[in-house]
Amino acid sequence: MTAEQTEAFGYIKENLTDVRRRIAEAKKRAGRSRQITLVAVTKSASDEELLALCALGVADVGENRPQALARRGQLLGAAGYFPRLHEIGNLQENKVRAIADNVFLIHSLDRVALAEEIEKQAAKRDKTISVLVEINSAREAQKGGVLPEDALDFCERVTGFPHLRLCGMMTMGPVLSDPEAYRPYFSLTKKLCDEAARRFCISSPVLSMGMSDSFEVAIEEGATLVRIGRRLFGKPAQISESNIS
Repeated sequence: MTAEQTEAFGYIKENLTDVRRRIAEAKKRAGRSRQITLVAVTKSASDEELLALCALGVADVGENRPQALARRGQLLGAAGYFPRLHEIGNLQENKVRAIADNVFLIHSLDRVALAEEIEKQAAKRDKTISVLVEINSAREAQKGGVLPEDALDFCERVTGFPHLRLCGMMTMGPVLSDPEAYRPYFSLTKKLCDEAARRFCISSPVLSMGMSDSFEVAIEEGATLVRIGRRLFGKPAQISESNIS
């Protein structure tokens, strides 16, 4: 970063240092050795903030909106940054085309129609697209995701698509004020992911759990990837006042 950027976005460097410290401490408490992937969720960040974060070495960027993911991938590439791009939000079939060329990992596969469209777009490009099955661990009617009892059968169907690579699972969990209250949802998803890895021979499965207010608990419960936005891009007052991840 330039001296001007360092001064203007100093809070981002401080936030990143704090998040990385807390990830390391959570790993230590849980006796974990595997690296935890930090995905920077950029939906609330400006382009300038995103560039400042990538200048600090962040290698994974996630977006809820496919069009935004595609645009920001182009923005970063033009600036000389090539992070791995993650689609983390609810994904409609007609939006798969927008991300199929550059997406590294889709976190929210939860229905056969979506799997079919990802397969179609991947086959057109003669490539394999990596996916996570989203688990509706809290059984919330207003949210996407596969119900826990249906998860393994759905994973089996996903493995039948030749251009999809099943890498693991993701869960959101409900909105809760106490981070400790997330444990049952994370623990359930971890058990399902372990069983899927055993049954379908997934090497080093990815378990995407935990956001700004729950990532430490998620790591303690087995997450290998955490999705963090506000704690990276928020200024101190915003971090303390908001519960948006």
